[in-house]
Amino acid sequence: MFTNPFVFYGRIRRMEYGLSILIYVAGLFFIIVQAADHHKEMYWFALFPLAWFRFAQGAKRCHDLGNSGWFQLIPFYSFWMLLADGNIGPNQYGENPKDNNYPNYPGGGPYHYPGGGADKYGR
Repeated sequence: MFTNPFVFYGRIRRMEYGLSILIYVAGLFFIIVQAADHHKEMYWFALFPLAWFRFAQGAKRCHDLGNSGWFQLIPFYSFWMLLADGNIGPNQYGENPKDNNYPNYPGGGPYHYPGGGADKYGR
C-alpha cells in the first residue's frame, strides 16, 4: 500500500484510494488553516504536491476499473471509484492489486478463485 503514491501508472484498490482521499482532505484542511493564520503565499506551494498525490491516486483507481485516468474529472465519478469493485484479473493497466492468483487467466475459461468455486458472475 502506498508504494508509489505520486506516479500515474498501475492500479490500486478501494481501500488505498479511500485512505488517499482522507489524507488529501486532512492535508487540505491543514493548509487552509495554516494559510489563514500565517504567510499565505508559502502554503500555496504545498497545494501542488498534495494535488499531484490526489490525481495520481485517482488515475490508478480509474485504471483498476479499466478506465483512463481522465475519468476522475467526471463530476461525482469519485463516488463510483470508492464503491465499485475493480476488474478481475490483469487489464491493460497492470496486474490486479487484489489477488493475482487466477490459474486459468489468460487462457480463456472461467476465473477460479483459490478456494474453488466460480467468479462473481457465476461462471
